Amino acid sequence: MNDVSSWALIGTLAFTVIGILGIAAAMVTARSARNLLCDVFDSVPSPRQLIDSRGRVVYSNPSYRERFGDGQVAAPDALALRLKEDAPSAESWKLLERLREDLRRGIGGNIEFRVPAAEGREETWYQVAAYPLLRRRGMAFWFINDITLRRQMERVMNEEQARFIDLMEHAPIGFFSSDPDGRLLFVNKTFAGWLGTTRDALMKGETRLHDLLAEPPPAQTPPYAAAPEAEIRDSVEVRLSVAGGTVFDALITLEAVKDMEGRLLRTRSVVRHLTHERQTAEALAQSERRITRLFEAAPMGLALLDAEGRILEYNRSFAAMARPSGKLGKRQAFVEFFAEPDRPALQAALKDSPRSDGEAASGETAESETSPRQNGLKAPIELHFLGDPPRVAALSLSWTESLDDQQAGYVAYLEDVTEQKALEAQFVQGQKMQAVGQLAGGIAHDFNNLLTAMIGFSDLLLLRHRPGDQSFADIMQIKQNANRAANLVRQLLAFSRQQTLQPKVLDITDALAELSHLLRRLIGDTIELQLVHGRDLGLVRVDHGQFEQVIINLAVNARDAMAEGGRLVIKTSNVTLATSLRRKDELVPPGDYVLIEVIDSGKGIDPENLGRIFDPFFSTKDVGEGTGLGLSTVYGIVKQTGGHIYVESRAEEGTTFTIYLPQHRQDDDPAATKKTQEIAEKRDLTGIGTVLLVEDEDAVRAFSARALRNKGYDVLEARSGEAALEVLQNSGAGANGAAGTPSGTPSGAPGGTPRAIDLLITDIVMPRIDGVTLVHQVRETYPEMKVIFMSGYAEDAFRQRLDKIDGMHFLSKPFSLKELASKVKEVLAETSG
Repeated sequence: MNDVSSWALIGTLAFTVIGILGIAAAMVTARSARNLLCDVFDSVPSPRQLIDSRGRVVYSNPSYRERFGDGQVAAPDALALRLKEDAPSAESWKLLERLREDLRRGIGGNIEFRVPAAEGREETWYQVAAYPLLRRRGMAFWFINDITLRRQMERVMNEEQARFIDLMEHAPIGFFSSDPDGRLLFVNKTFAGWLGTTRDALMKGETRLHDLLAEPPPAQTPPYAAAPEAEIRDSVEVRLSVAGGTVFDALITLEAVKDMEGRLLRTRSVVRHLTHERQTAEALAQSERRITRLFEAAPMGLALLDAEGRILEYNRSFAAMARPSGKLGKRQAFVEFFAEPDRPALQAALKDSPRSDGEAASGETAESETSPRQNGLKAPIELHFLGDPPRVAALSLSWTESLDDQQAGYVAYLEDVTEQKALEAQFVQGQKMQAVGQLAGGIAHDFNNLLTAMIGFSDLLLLRHRPGDQSFADIMQIKQNANRAANLVRQLLAFSRQQTLQPKVLDITDALAELSHLLRRLIGDTIELQLVHGRDLGLVRVDHGQFEQVIINLAVNARDAMAEGGRLVIKTSNVTLATSLRRKDELVPPGDYVLIEVIDSGKGIDPENLGRIFDPFFSTKDVGEGTGLGLSTVYGIVKQTGGHIYVESRAEEGTTFTIYLPQHRQDDDPAATKKTQEIAEKRDLTGIGTVLLVEDEDAVRAFSARALRNKGYDVLEARSGEAALEVLQNSGAGANGAAGTPSGTPSGAPGGTPRAIDLLITDIVMPRIDGVTLVHQVRETYPEMKVIFMSGYAEDAFRQRLDKIDGMHFLSKPFSLKELASKVKEVLAETSG
C-alpha cells in the first residue's frame, strides 16, 4: 500500500471514528436531557403526566403515581375514575369533557371544579390543565393541582372584604370621598339615604360637594371643602339638603390625601347626622326625665343602695315613710331607719340578696329553701319604721350590676302595708265576730223558743189570776224577766245582724216625737234634750222597734258621757248625695238619705278607742256598768236596715253620731194602710176559722194552740213539716174555705170531721222540711193559702228565701198571747176583706 492510500485509509478511519464518537456523544447528551426532564417532573409536588398521540403514558411523576396508582393510566381516565369516586357535580364532568375535546383539536386549557364535602371528607377544589407539545404532534402535558387551600383563603378574603364593605355601606355614620374639584368619588349607602337618593346617582361624576349644601358657602371656599380653607378645621357643622326639600344638620370631618409633592389627590370625609343625634339625645333626656318622674311619683318607696347598704337615691314615697324616723340623708345606712328588732333580718337580707351572677352578696349561692325568689326579687320581709306612729313596710330587694356608671348595688322596694295590717286585724276581728254572731244566732233559736213558752204560759196563767190574786204578782215577775231576757236576745241578734226585721214605712219626725218623753226620763233632768226636725223630711222603711232601740242606745250612751250634765241634740234633715261619699273606710253610695245626728256635749272618746267603738263587748265603762253591746247593736241594726253610721269625737268637746238612712218612696195605697191601722186598733181578738199550727218545739206549740183555741179558732197541730203535709192531704182544704173531698181524719184535729184550713202558721227553722220549703210545697196545691212565719232567728239563706214569698206575714219570737192573737186576726181579716 502506497503512502497516499495509507493516509487515505487512515483518514477515512479517522472520520469514521470521529462520526461514531459524535453519535455516541449525542446519545449521551439526549439521555442526560431526558434524565434532567425526569428530575424536573419528579420534583414537582403536584401530579404531572406526559401522554403520546395514541393516549399512552410516556411519563408520570411520583406525585401522580402516589395519587392515581402506578401511573400507567392516562390522566383523563385516572382523573375521571377519581372524580367518579368523589362524586363531583354534573358541571365538573362537562368541564373535563370540554378540556378533552379542546386537547384533541390541539388547543390547551385549564379548568377548576369543586368536589362537594361528604361524610368524613371536607370540600375539595381541583385545577386541571392540559397543553399539547408544539413539536410533538399528538403529545400532551397534563397538570393536576389541589387548590383547596387557595380557594379557602380566597373565600376568607372575600368574606372579610364583604364584611368591610357592608360595614362601610351601612355604618350608622356617613362616608364620602371627593376629588380636588369636589366631585363625589365615593358615597356610602347611609349618607346617600340621609340625602334621600342612591349611591349610583351621587357617583355619576355630576354631583359636587357644594351641591349638597343647603346654603351656598363663601366664595373662597375650595370645591372639595365645606368651609373656606382658612377656616377648615377637623370638623365643620353645615346644613345639608335632602331630595325632598328638607334639610338636616351635619358635622363633616375632612381629611386630605396628597401625593409626594403635596398635591391633593382626594378627600376622605366622615359625616355625622346631628339632627338624628340631637333627636336621640332629646329622646334619651326625655326618657330619663320620664323615668325620674316615675321614680319620684311611684306609690311605693324606692331606694337605691350601694353594695354596703348605704342610701344613694330615694323617692318621695320612701321619704314620707322614713322622715318621721329621723334625719334623712344620702350615704346613710339603710338599716338605721328601722326598729331594732327588725335590723338583724334586714342585714341578713342584704347579705344574702341574690346578685346577677347567681351568687349572694356573702359569696354563697343565692338560691336557698329559706329565701325564695320571685322575678329576681328576694321574698318580702316586714319592717317597722322608727317614729310615731310607726309605719309598717314590706321590703323586697334586688341586686343590679348597673346601679350607676361606677358601681353595683341594691334596689329596695318598700310597700306601705300599715293600712293593710290594720285591715287584716279588722278582718280577723270580723271573723271572730262572725263566729260570735253565729253562736248568738244558734243560742237565740233555742232560747227564743223557751222564752216564747215562758211568756205564753204566763199569759195563760194571767187569764185565770186577776190583779189582787196572790199568784198574780209572781206570774208578772216571771213574764217581766222573760221579756228582759227577750230584749237581751234581740240585742245579740241585732249586733250579729241576724234578726228578722219587720220594716215599715216610718216618719222619723213622728217617731222621735213619740219617743221624746221616754228619752227625757232616760237622760234625767241634768241633761237638756233638743229635737231639731228637718222640714219636709223624707220617709224611711225601718223596723219601728229597732229604730227606737238605736235612738235609745245612743241617748243612754250620751247620758253616761255627761255625768255632770250637758246637752243632747238630735237633728234630722234631708241629704242628697250626687256622688259617692267616703267616710273613713266606708263608701256611702249616691242617693237620697234622711240624716240623723245625735250630738252630745260630753267628755268625748279617746282617739285610741274611737276605732273600736262599735266592737262588740268593748266598753270604756267600769266592770258591771255595761255589757259592751249597746253601740255594736246600734251598728248592726243600722247596717241591716241598709244605712250607714259614723262617729266623730274630740276629747272634752263631745261626740257626734251620724246616721244615713235611705229615703223610701211611698207607693203604698193609703186606703189599705188606713184599713190595716184600723184592724190593729181593734180590741176584740176573738175570731173564727181553722188554723194549721206547725212547730217542732212542743212547749211553743202547746201554748200557741191553747191561746188560739181560747180566742175561738179551730187549731190543727203538726210537729214537723212532714206531719203538716199529711194534715193538709187529709183535710183536702185550701185557704178561704176552698175544701176538696175529705178523706180520713186530720192529724191533731178534734173529732173526725175534715175541715177547710184558713191559715198556716209555721216555724221557719225545723229539721228536714223547714218552714220556707213547706210553704213552697203547700202553695203548689193551694196558691192562695195565707201564711204566718214565726221565728226568733233566721239565717241569711232563709231571709233571702222569705223575700220571694208573696203575702207572707211574720211573727217574731218570743211573742205574747196578745201578739199572736192580733197577728192571726189581722191576717184573717185581710182574707175576708
